[in-house]
Amino acid sequence: MKPPILTIIMLTVISGTMIVMTTSHWLMVWIGFEMNLLAIIPILMKKYNPRAMEAATKYFLTQATASMLLMMGIIINLLHSGQWTVSKDLNPMASIMMTTALAVKLGLAPFHFWVPEVTQGISLSSGLILLTWQKIAPLSILYQISPTINPNLLLAMAIMSVMIGGWGGLNQTQLRKIMAYSSIAHMGWTTAIMMYSPTMMILNLTIYIIMTLTTFMLLMYNSTTTTLSLSQTWNKTPLITSLILLLMMSLGGLPPLSGFIPKWMIIQELTKNEMIMMPTLLAMTALLNLYFYMRLTYTTALTMFPSNNCMKMKWRFKCTKKMIFLPPLIVMSTMLLPLTPMLSVLD
Repeated sequence: MKPPILTIIMLTVISGTMIVMTTSHWLMVWIGFEMNLLAIIPILMKKYNPRAMEAATKYFLTQATASMLLMMGIIINLLHSGQWTVSKDLNPMASIMMTTALAVKLGLAPFHFWVPEVTQGISLSSGLILLTWQKIAPLSILYQISPTINPNLLLAMAIMSVMIGGWGGLNQTQLRKIMAYSSIAHMGWTTAIMMYSPTMMILNLTIYIIMTLTTFMLLMYNSTTTTLSLSQTWNKTPLITSLILLLMMSLGGLPPLSGFIPKWMIIQELTKNEMIMMPTLLAMTALLNLYFYMRLTYTTALTMFPSNNCMKMKWRFKCTKKMIFLPPLIVMSTMLLPLTPMLSVLD
């Protein structure tokens, strides 16, 4: 894709999300979602092949269905209240329809089926945008309507997402599918805390985006899409290999790393609200995610893949990709735990 065209399309994607985040009019929210959807399609098909075409079609159909549901909810709310303002209390029926529409857009279970399929069919750079930037707009609307959302509906979807995100990724060897299931699980954690502390949801989303961004950039640096190709990186880039190990453990939420902050604070917040079963279930199903991250670290950093020649250092070309944001991103993905007291004050 030519740079000027890519720039225009990216600007449309960004402005679509910005409109959704900043407007107070339901029609403008819907228009922002549509702008974002129509502009992201060519980005998904950047490397044109039948697989990318199929992925983009699946994405378009699910997102268009979600937009239709959202518009239906907006119209029901309009008929009951006679106004278009986002901040007003929603009609219960409209609230359920909007929550469902936004869950489809986010890929929350039981509307998660498109996420692994679409992510697997597109390039790593498109997958990066899909699993990070595309989560911001729906979550900003959920944040604004959180006082009127049906808590049982949202918590049921959250716990299902964390479970499916854990179980679905167990048997995968494709890294993009693993990242997609990881995204479903993280969205489950994000929506679980929505009802009790919307600020905590923003913290969780921020740390999730930083960690996912870093993971995808490392995978793009190595040009790896499968566990097998990732296991061959040790003899060319041993430092990157050890960084992937740290990053995977952070994604799994192990204590000394950044990924532990949101899990710790969400469990603490849910317990404060006298919920015992919910954080227990979340913590137990997080172990499933941790298992497949640990499996990745095992194949990458803890085993030596047999090399196919005697000279082990020169059998792959040197990587010339410039990843200038990688060092600060790696630091943020692993070393934010000391900032926890400051972050807990923000809540």
